[in-house]
Amino acid sequence: MADQSRVAERLSDLRASWRAWAILLVAGLSWGATFSLAKIATKNGAEPLGVTLWQGLLGAAILAIVETSRRRRLPLDRHHLGFYLLCGLLGTVIPSTLYYYAAPHLPAGVLGITAAFVPLLTFVGAALLRLEAVQPLRLIGVLLGIIAVLMIALPETSLPEHEAAIWVVVAVGAALSYAAEAVVIALWRPPSTQSLTLLWGMMIVSTLTLVPAVLVNASFVPLAWPWGSVEWAIVGMAAVNVFSYALFVYLVSASGPVFASQMAYIVTISGVLWGLVIFEEHHSAWIWGALALMLTGLALVTPRGQDSGTRN
Repeated sequence: MADQSRVAERLSDLRASWRAWAILLVAGLSWGATFSLAKIATKNGAEPLGVTLWQGLLGAAILAIVETSRRRRLPLDRHHLGFYLLCGLLGTVIPSTLYYYAAPHLPAGVLGITAAFVPLLTFVGAALLRLEAVQPLRLIGVLLGIIAVLMIALPETSLPEHEAAIWVVVAVGAALSYAAEAVVIALWRPPSTQSLTLLWGMMIVSTLTLVPAVLVNASFVPLAWPWGSVEWAIVGMAAVNVFSYALFVYLVSASGPVFASQMAYIVTISGVLWGLVIFEEHHSAWIWGALALMLTGLALVTPRGQDSGTRN
């Protein structure tokens, strides 16, 4: 009976491991598509501020349905409201707007590569605040990430137009904003509130914050019927962001943060692959070299642990 119990437990762990890897792959592939969707929307005339507004509004609406169906209420005390505001700005308003401004000027694959800078910069911020241990290999990983960005921005043959180099800096600025959000979450997250509930509040506050800027700049994007490429791209981005984030949150709780952090590899690679499939992008050797360096840097920075897809 003991042997049968061990076999059953092993089979259960194996199924859980395969399920975790499948979720990691699906979420990463989906999230990587948002760079191409952003390029579709902005190249067809959608204003970046308007696109960001729709992303927050539709995301908040989807999460409202999910959370109210689970009978969860949105905490509105001072601590939560401050958290929503800060993370909404750092995690949605600033980075999404920067990415959408950069998207028409850069290949979708390059946007995907710069997104891999997020965990590298997160480690730098965490190390400066002494939330993470400073280790030589992890510092080398950050250095490789910096070299990868320089390989994209500096050589004249790496981008379609040399003037596009400034937009690489803009995209890295978006990654910096995401990294700052991660540090804020580590320091000030309300411990008793579910992640999706926090995301719901962040989406609502970021939407309200954007409304004045959209009105002043006359950058509202109407979702006119019948929908065209812009409308489908905007709705697709909102749905993919909520879907992928929900899967990421599930992985963190089911398989641990170390395992879930590997999604960065999938998002980076899939961002490049979606650009190849949708736009038939052709990258120079500099770009492919930068991708290899960025993935190597990620491997060095990713925290070591025992997570492998299951958690006991």
